Amino acid sequence: MTATLTAFGEKSTTDDVLEGVNLKGKRILVTGASAGLGVETCRALAAHGATVVGAARDLKKAEAATAEVRAQAANGGSLELIELDLADLASVRAAADKLNAKGEMFDVVICNAGVMATPFGKTKDGFETQFGTNHLGHFVFVNRIANLIKDGGRLVNLSSAGHRFSDVDLDDPNFERTEYTPFGAYGRSKTANILFAVEFDRRHKARGVRAVAVHPGGIQTELGRHMTPELIQGMLDNITAAAKASGGPAFEWKTIPQGAATSCWAAIVAPAAEVGGLYCEDCHVAEPADETPGLDTRGGIRAYALNPDRAKALWALSERMVGETFA
Repeated sequence: MTATLTAFGEKSTTDDVLEGVNLKGKRILVTGASAGLGVETCRALAAHGATVVGAARDLKKAEAATAEVRAQAANGGSLELIELDLADLASVRAAADKLNAKGEMFDVVICNAGVMATPFGKTKDGFETQFGTNHLGHFVFVNRIANLIKDGGRLVNLSSAGHRFSDVDLDDPNFERTEYTPFGAYGRSKTANILFAVEFDRRHKARGVRAVAVHPGGIQTELGRHMTPELIQGMLDNITAAAKASGGPAFEWKTIPQGAATSCWAAIVAPAAEVGGLYCEDCHVAEPADETPGLDTRGGIRAYALNPDRAKALWALSERMVGETFA
């Protein structure tokens, strides 16, 4: 499934990284297939021949949003949609049960869906919204269909540079004692996405299944619908100031095809042994981030997000929270 590597980077698009790649006969599952990066990821994969299963909370919205995916499908590529509400574990388990009943295997699972910087709230099961949706929903879904990932397959978890906002809090995951901040909660959930990939990779690499977390970059999609224009501008001003102070380039938004490129690269093109258990950005494995407290670096991975002991502890906590144990 790998192709000859080219020097891809932050400006690379999905079509760039998949150029010349034939995915006919490959089955790939993508969550969040109703908008933005999820739709583009589905489009690019189906256009190269993959059989894509897109999961979405709102199937009517997803049907309309993915019309172009079907229009551009080629070389036997196709798209089917399944219902999946990550904020409701009953929906998560039902979706997994349906896939298991069909028994069709996947070459790749891409956990793309998520929410960002929401006001404080809870999922249907009583978990803090961002941790419950971004992490726990995917945790249960992926583990329940883990046996459907072929030997030699891959799991790709979409994380974010937002993981640098915060490590996970293993003692207070639902903000019952901690002051809630939208980006603090987002940071916890995005760190959890990375730690989940680290531990899933450890547990499954003996059969050739590798897991990787990716940061798509700064993209303007409906993921930011909870952010006011003033909040967005304030963030951009901080990023620009930090970049100027470090001598780096000014911030630029990525296009959606550029944002989805790292997902496709990590899922299809990058050698599994080079990305398994790691965090990637701009179509390469990320370097360690500066650990200076409060420093807003543009790139890199915080050490706590790749800590194998934290990954194991988060796995155990997640199992307790959802009331389910996974081998």
